[in-house]
Amino acid sequence: MAEAALGPSSSGSVVLDHGPGTGALVLHAPPELDGEEIEISRTADPTGVRTHSRVRRRDLPDRTQYAAVYPGLPAGDYVIWRDPSTRASRVTVAEAQITTAHWPR
Repeated sequence: MAEAALGPSSSGSVVLDHGPGTGALVLHAPPELDGEEIEISRTADPTGVRTHSRVRRRDLPDRTQYAAVYPGLPAGDYVIWRDPSTRASRVTVAEAQITTAHWPR
């Protein structure tokens, strides 16, 4: 079953689950990645389970941005994947915090 493509989100419409042992990641992306799914995985297990999130347009009061959001991640180091076999970058998700990263150019 295919996932329905969601439209843009507005300010305050995304819940970022984080707390003891978990954090959240907001990955800012360029507009050309709108609608694409970006996978991440734990650095300690790069060939293991990956999680993904779709890049969506985020309409804020003063600007528009594009981002993929990963709530409720176990705190630790992650690989951001450019495609199924190419690493784009790495990021550390901090416990009880919202970590932000930017898609590498």
